[in-house]
Amino acid sequence: MLDTAIFAGGCFWCMVQPFDTLPGIEKVISGYTGGHVPNPTYEEVCSHTTGHTEAVKIVFNSEIISYKELVEIYWKQTDPTDASGQFQDRGDSYRPVIFVKNENQRKIAEASKQELSDSEIFDKPIVTKIEDVMPFYEAEDYHQNFYKKDPLRYQMEELGGRQQFKDTKWNK
Repeated sequence: MLDTAIFAGGCFWCMVQPFDTLPGIEKVISGYTGGHVPNPTYEEVCSHTTGHTEAVKIVFNSEIISYKELVEIYWKQTDPTDASGQFQDRGDSYRPVIFVKNENQRKIAEASKQELSDSEIFDKPIVTKIEDVMPFYEAEDYHQNFYKKDPLRYQMEELGGRQQFKDTKWNK
């Protein structure tokens, strides 16, 4: 059965590959959500005037991979203690958010967030928001599957802080 999940965790370029390569993932779409302007462009979102954040919409087969598993993978792609952006990407358009579409997703996300908080992996509080799904607008084609289209630039973005963070926090 196909289902969807929407996660924001900094630059959407770096959020696609960790999900795209998993069994049960049908598609990972880069886009914008959480704002007040219909059909925003990348330039508009970058202007920080639309209220949108960069996000990925994951279409997955829930018989192969669960929403809970996706949430657990999400936490390992972000710094859940930084509400002002992610790594080298700063500002509201890069804020960490789990967008939930129903009460079941909300319960799973909140329980996972509490479990992460209780683990004491982090010295600071977990500030990632859990919000209701809002309209999701696909980003321009050149943003889709960026890690495949421009692997060198993707690697530079990933090494700009995200990978170093994952190496220190999650490998303890």
